[in-house]
Amino acid sequence: MKILNVYRSEPDDTVKKLVEIVTRDREVDSFNLMDPNPDYDLLVDKIFDADQTICWW
Repeated sequence: MKILNVYRSEPDDTVKKLVEIVTRDREVDSFNLMDPNPDYDLLVDKIFDADQTICWW
């Protein structure tokens, strides 16, 4: 199973620990919306490529 983590802001320690738990033994990809000019076309491609997408605020 491939999981995509989408970050809206810089993850704190709690989010980092949760990400570690939910992605254990899985293929992982990530996308940062906090970048000044996020590539939304790439984000859409990553969403369709992943089995599960988790948005972290």
